[in-house]
Amino acid sequence: MSVLSVYHESRPEQPLKVLTHLEDIAATLAEVGVQLERWDASAPVAAGASQEDVIAAYRPQIDRLMAERGYVTVDVISVSRDHPQKDELRAKFLDEHRHAEDEVRFFVAGRGLFTLHIEDMVYAVLCEKNDLISVPAGTRHWFDMGEQPSFVAIRLFNNPDGWTAQFTGERIADQFPRLDD
Repeated sequence: MSVLSVYHESRPEQPLKVLTHLEDIAATLAEVGVQLERWDASAPVAAGASQEDVIAAYRPQIDRLMAERGYVTVDVISVSRDHPQKDELRAKFLDEHRHAEDEVRFFVAGRGLFTLHIEDMVYAVLCEKNDLISVPAGTRHWFDMGEQPSFVAIRLFNNPDGWTAQFTGERIADQFPRLDD
């Protein structure tokens, strides 16, 4: 189940609200320009699946998104509990950063916690299988895959170079709950 916890940046210990209904989550995120949609991730894939297999399984959805929204590059991030670089990947994604383009993720297996820092508010979005999230360019955020990750997400980009982060140097992510907390 997808969950949205909304905090004031000065009160990481206490959410102002916690939402569990998709319509409420999507409406709250839409107010700050973030899209959350529920798609059908019915093709069977598991954490650790190859990029080629995942893209082939979801080619119609990928092609539609690329045509509708002008994305030029697609890749897959697939991290399982036994991934040899899981700790390094987690540490990198946990640092607050932004992108010069929208960050679009379609979760086809597992889950991850996108935390968005917008003005003086923090929106922690637990994304799970079937969730498509689109975070606007320039939005400060971080992502937690957990200590024992198990997820597969399709990533779409406007930039042919793919995932390029601009790290803020802020340590705010250290103050907020993590996926396994």
